[in-house]
Amino acid sequence: MRTYIDSAFVDEVREADELGLVDGVTTNPSLVSSTDREYRDIIDELDEFVEGPISVEVIATDYEDMLEEAREYDTWGDNIAVKLPMTRDGMRALRTLYDEGIQTNITLVFSVNQALIAAKNGATMVSPFIGRLDDNGHDGVGLIEDIRTVYDNYGFETDILAASIRNPRHVQEVAKAGSDIATLPPEVADSMFDHPRTDGGLEAFLDDWGDRESPALK
Repeated sequence: MRTYIDSAFVDEVREADELGLVDGVTTNPSLVSSTDREYRDIIDELDEFVEGPISVEVIATDYEDMLEEAREYDTWGDNIAVKLPMTRDGMRALRTLYDEGIQTNITLVFSVNQALIAAKNGATMVSPFIGRLDDNGHDGVGLIEDIRTVYDNYGFETDILAASIRNPRHVQEVAKAGSDIATLPPEVADSMFDHPRTDGGLEAFLDDWGDRESPALK
């Protein structure tokens, strides 16, 4: 499973990249507004070292303005994926952008039917928000499993991108459910490294070795 970082802070993405966790990046207006920086400047910096898709989200809600934004975003780099909302106008825009060869990421997906519509219209990626479903008493990981089944049944090439990840357990669950991608908040990505047994084992090894010098440094 590929891992993206869900952040508009370049330093956070760079740190995750140094740990081998950046196959792509997702951004949204909320993340960008928290940086007090221009959207284009952030994307330009990310583009210097991120090799995979960088998702940039439209603000518009109507078809014509979505297209105008999407076409501008597409000029920002070769690996831009335009995020469109799962709405009727969003699907109209998706069909046009698919014909133009522009990568897309359909966001705010909460049902199998929505994921099916997005795939039928040529979405590059579809983003089910599993954490928000769990927050409201629904089964977010179960949605990933159901979408995986439908996509495999009919040979859809749209990637499933698990979004709204809340914790490390979500990561392992969506990986087991067959998600192609998980986009991770930096703090969740960092916490994937941690386990008390690892820390305890390392401490025990060092205690047993004591103050002796490493044989590699003699």
